[in-house]
Amino acid sequence: MNQKRRIRLGDLLVEHGVITQAQLEEALAAQKKSGKKLGRVLIDQGILTEEQLARFLSEQLGLPYVDLAHYQFEPEVVRLLPEIHARRFRAIPLKQERDGLLVGIADPTNLFAYDEISRILQQPVKLAVVRESDLLRSIDMLYRRTEEISGFAEALGDELEEGIDVEALVAQADVADAPVVRLIQSLFEDAVQVGASDIHIEPDERVLRIRQRIDGVLHEQVMDEKRIASALVLRLKLMANLDIAEKRLPQDGRFTMTVRGHHIDVRLSTMPIATGESVVMRLLDQTAGVLEMEQLGMPEDILTRFDHLVHRPYGMVLVTGPTGSGKTTTLYSALKRINRPQLKIITVEDPVEYRLPRVNQVQVNPDIDLTFSRVLRSALRQDPDVILIGEMRDEETAEIGLRAAMTGHLVLSTLHTNDAVSTVSRLLDMGAPPYLLAASLNAILAQRLVRRVCEYCKEEWKPEPQELAWLRANAPESALAARFVHGAGCAYCNNTGYRGRIGVYELLEIDRELALVLGRGDSPAFAEQARRAQGYRPLEQVALVDALKGITTLHEVMRISAEGLDEPEAGTERAEAG
Repeated sequence: MNQKRRIRLGDLLVEHGVITQAQLEEALAAQKKSGKKLGRVLIDQGILTEEQLARFLSEQLGLPYVDLAHYQFEPEVVRLLPEIHARRFRAIPLKQERDGLLVGIADPTNLFAYDEISRILQQPVKLAVVRESDLLRSIDMLYRRTEEISGFAEALGDELEEGIDVEALVAQADVADAPVVRLIQSLFEDAVQVGASDIHIEPDERVLRIRQRIDGVLHEQVMDEKRIASALVLRLKLMANLDIAEKRLPQDGRFTMTVRGHHIDVRLSTMPIATGESVVMRLLDQTAGVLEMEQLGMPEDILTRFDHLVHRPYGMVLVTGPTGSGKTTTLYSALKRINRPQLKIITVEDPVEYRLPRVNQVQVNPDIDLTFSRVLRSALRQDPDVILIGEMRDEETAEIGLRAAMTGHLVLSTLHTNDAVSTVSRLLDMGAPPYLLAASLNAILAQRLVRRVCEYCKEEWKPEPQELAWLRANAPESALAARFVHGAGCAYCNNTGYRGRIGVYELLEIDRELALVLGRGDSPAFAEQARRAQGYRPLEQVALVDALKGITTLHEVMRISAEGLDEPEAGTERAEAG
């Protein structure tokens, strides 16, 4: 390391005029209360940015500055330093050079970290300065649990060579170092680390496939230990209090886990298949909490109108879209916005996904005839102001909800349709009376989730012939000359070019003219007039705006457009929780 003496970061920053003495004293006082490092306190207070601090330290200490966002990592070099030490010392190996190992570090003034890293690696260490947020993100992506999962799977396979001992597995339920327990813990840790929404466990003829859904796309890990599938499924059934002897029928259950400081609610579903039992687990991170409406990604005009709609005292607002399009997330954010002591709010859900204070949440249970319609009838006798119906599944539920909306209640619900316009056709097909729809329905919000372009490998993209043809047919002429982007693929996005998702919304408000057409039950006339309604923009047009802003890609816009063609206008059916 070029600098061996103890460096006082605050004094150095004041000496070079980067911060004032008063700012330093204020930051030191805050540091004393929080226990955070001084650099982090200065960044949190907005006095410095991470970029400014990193480049300042690089210049003053004569160390190279490395932008990890665009760095091509070598996985075998990264793993020279175990993850536990990488996180503790905020450091990551970058490159093996002739005269030592180049290590990126967030705090190069930490001499203890330098000495410990040198001792662990047992070779000369050269430091480079990196941004802490980039470093932590890199650690999450590079220290995956795939090898660990394979190791635990192999250990479990060795234990099961002579067949599965059910009693032994039950006895191991509370043994933390049992291979099956460690394997499941690693599966969940890896899923939480990469932000997976679902885990699929699928035995095949000769292998076991474990797939994770990340940003709506499945990523697969294949293992040779097919014989461990039964043990893995058995242990998960025990955790969800399911019948371990029943392998011929599907089962559903749930359990909770704490993983890497995250409180995870797991919804588990088993399905008998030709090669054993398939398990799918939906992961709901309760630690993250319910999003604010401003975090959903709605355009400003739609957000303002939707906010006004959920504050109205009565009427029905429907949120529509396919499974996994974020409908439930949108409804919960709306409930969070209007939740106050003056309102009685009751929800009827299957299942209850997030707990909300002051809200009476009921989970339906068809096994004991606790259905949506039965709970709704009882809920109306509980003097509610707002009712959330998890899903409009049948004619009876729809009619009860619509009548409640007409008689002075605000009713929020979801429906599986492709767009706002076709929702009315679906409701009419379900048997909802046209006059009731006209009197009760305030608005329909249709939505999708599109993948965000990865900020770290974003680059300009020239539309391909197929994309240009779509633009000519569906976009204004100015879009043909616009600049679009895509992701080239990097370590942060698992080489997909995408990282995270954002909602795309179309909002159709039922005004007087639309209500008159709706009251006649004339679906084609309603669809024609709805498309000309003030403020209405189709989903693909809203998504195109995001593509023009560089938030998503033309490929994602075209996917949204193609999904909209899956369902005929007359209304035959086509998922962060929906």
